[in-house]
Amino acid sequence: MRRIIAFDCMGDQLAGTLDEGDAETGLLIVSGGNEIRAGAHAGQARLAAKIAASGFPVFRYDRRGIGDSVGENQGFESTAPDITAACAAFRAEAPNVKRIIGFGNCDAATALALFHQGNAIDRLLLANPWVIEVAAAQTDAPTPPSAAAIRARYWARIKSPRSLLDLLTGKINLAKLVGGLARAAQKSGPNGLADQLATALSASNVPVKILIAQRDTTAMAFMGEWNGPGFAALRQRADIQLVSTDTASHSFADERAKSWLLAQVIAELQ
Repeated sequence: MRRIIAFDCMGDQLAGTLDEGDAETGLLIVSGGNEIRAGAHAGQARLAAKIAASGFPVFRYDRRGIGDSVGENQGFESTAPDITAACAAFRAEAPNVKRIIGFGNCDAATALALFHQGNAIDRLLLANPWVIEVAAAQTDAPTPPSAAAIRARYWARIKSPRSLLDLLTGKINLAKLVGGLARAAQKSGPNGLADQLATALSASNVPVKILIAQRDTTAMAFMGEWNGPGFAALRQRADIQLVSTDTASHSFADERAKSWLLAQVIAELQ
């Protein structure tokens, strides 16, 4: 059964949805960006229904200022109270739940990493964590691809035999290719958000599985940081696992990626 839940967060009423299940382990889904709790193309709602059909309760919610929830939307970096309130509401509405796994994609993954401590969240599933710094004045502008994403794109093109033919026949603009390679060679500067993410995970003893869509630009930016010195210690931890699937879909929306995501979530719940 699916129930609509209203709960309080610092005086604001938030809207949540509980897909009921009998298991003692439940899934808390935190929405990324400014998406409502149903997710892109209702993907999170369908994921919740499939997980609940396997017996695991799932709680989703709209953070303050999003969807059916009142209050002011101040972005993912201000959502610590929302996550705390959602965890409390989940446990109150599903008293059979003894363990909570937190799942989020993009900046929701980053928010969970930053704010999970103190909320009795037992495991984290972090999909394509957001580590790209965006100036406050540019938050409504399209985010340019990171150097890591540029490098991955050009490396894929260079490896393709078709690209050499296109270059020789003039289908690829040589000047643009040289400019792209120059941008690809640039080293990323200090990234405060990535540093915060690494620090938060280093200070936590909660097991983590990181889910990566290999050809997604947000995931590419994260991998550029993950493979750098700031995450070196985390790469050695046995309780932090990184797995990936070959898709360009940020939300794992194609059929193969959708099945892969469901299998990963169910495996953690079990």
